[in-house]
Amino acid sequence: MLAATLAGAGLTVAVAPAAHAAASDSVVKLPFSSYSAIAVDSVHQRVFVADRATDYYTNKGVIAVYDFRGERLTTIQTPYYVSGLALSADSTKLYAGLRAQIQTYDTTTFEPAMLGYAATDDCGRELAFSGGQLYFTTPNSRYVDECSTAQSYLDVAINGSYSRTGWNDYGKLTLESGPGDRMLMGQPRNNKAANPFLTVYDTSNGSLVRNAARRFADSAGNGALDLKDMAFSADGSKVAVADAAYGTRLLNTDDLSDAANAYPALPAGATASSVAFSGDGKYLARGAAATGSTPDLLLQPADPTDSTAPLEFVFEGSLDGDRVAPRGMEWSADGSRLFAVTTNAVGSQFWLHIIQPPAVQYDVRFTGGLTHSPAQAVAGEPLSVRGKLEFDGPAPSTPLKVKATRVDATGTHDVGTATVKADGTFTILDEPDVVGDATYRVSFLGDLTHRPAEDLTHTVTVAKAPTSIALTAPAEASLSGGVTITGTFTAQGKALPDRAVLKVVRTDQLGTGTLSSVTVAADGTFTIDDIPRAKRDVTYTVSWPGDDLHTASTASATVNVKR
Repeated sequence: MLAATLAGAGLTVAVAPAAHAAASDSVVKLPFSSYSAIAVDSVHQRVFVADRATDYYTNKGVIAVYDFRGERLTTIQTPYYVSGLALSADSTKLYAGLRAQIQTYDTTTFEPAMLGYAATDDCGRELAFSGGQLYFTTPNSRYVDECSTAQSYLDVAINGSYSRTGWNDYGKLTLESGPGDRMLMGQPRNNKAANPFLTVYDTSNGSLVRNAARRFADSAGNGALDLKDMAFSADGSKVAVADAAYGTRLLNTDDLSDAANAYPALPAGATASSVAFSGDGKYLARGAAATGSTPDLLLQPADPTDSTAPLEFVFEGSLDGDRVAPRGMEWSADGSRLFAVTTNAVGSQFWLHIIQPPAVQYDVRFTGGLTHSPAQAVAGEPLSVRGKLEFDGPAPSTPLKVKATRVDATGTHDVGTATVKADGTFTILDEPDVVGDATYRVSFLGDLTHRPAEDLTHTVTVAKAPTSIALTAPAEASLSGGVTITGTFTAQGKALPDRAVLKVVRTDQLGTGTLSSVTVAADGTFTIDDIPRAKRDVTYTVSWPGDDLHTASTASATVNVKR
């Protein structure tokens, strides 16, 4: 891991394990042990991150302020604990939710000015600036251990005080403003809300009108929302939801119905924790809680029909944190930077990641066609399909991968992925199991750094696997002593479903006749015992008819029979 210390800033910048070197990740250790909110001022290039020390009413709060490079500009100490941040539409004011008031700060001088009083909050607020007004939640609880089920009110700041909007429900209600004077309110799952809601408000003209609303559980109570985060798309037409029970939901804003196209599932073992669209409409960031090498963050196209592979980040350890914090991501307005807050597994330490997605994509192409070996493919035996992938731009820090499928008489089969070596070559390993033509299609789906390549196909004729029979017979035998012949049956390719049964034919001077069949032992051996009926040369012919995947085979042995 490459690390460097920024002089005078007292912070460490590190390159996290990203999928491609073209994306940079600077990491800042945040100066507090709790987290409530992040706000990004793209006008002045400021990032505000607040703690959440709501465990005791006399606690003061901290808002750490950074520039877009990750250098800390100042640390604002609030007179009471802080929870929830929001910016005015012109980014001149930062609003911070305190215990019994809403504080404002100038975003250039960081000087405070009290906006107005608010109802006392002992649990932590959510703030959103929408339709020219500041909205905030007020959970009504005197005890911290009851906050998760407290009655929460949606209030609006008016002339140095506040007014109740009339909307309220149980739990720590979350808010998110969006384009077109829209605002989302979501309900986290709690003991008093087994089927939480998500709703969209119209905040235009100073009013608050509830539009679409949805609860997600079915009639049996299954599928309830487990809300961790929510975000509007750049044009406001879609809503993405980080649902810990489901993954990433994509909904239509107008009625909160499921969008026609969904995002792929998060990697196995990852639980959705955060979600954010870039301001330019290009990217979606999906944060998660995961362990080990499972990605904690995926950057991918915002268009769900774009199959470009995501850029994956794994956060693991004291330099990165272990997972993306709920409600922990915001983009710059131009989409050039993602700001993501990560935390350790127990939620006592926090980091700020400043991630810059690649500014350009490079072309990728297959060259030279595909080849295969061995030259004659047979059913049930390994086959190697080889090719070469060339790409423009810098070499990726993690090797590229190609995906392969096989189409044969039984349909389309996923062959898996193959890693592209440093020289661009790759090898796809397969074991075709159907006789006839098998067409291999190799694809490179692209990623945030590289464009997809045009698919390459290659057809292989798959033959039956060969079989053979080897006989060991005496040169001479007698009528009285009989004939004993031993042999071995060998079948390549896929194992036979049952032991082979061999046909035995005897030919002598009296004619040709079929003897009793012989079943091959598990090790492929067999024995033929016969009492000849005539003297002179007797020929024994042993054969197997073959099956759908194996060729027929035959062998003969001649024994001179004497009296």
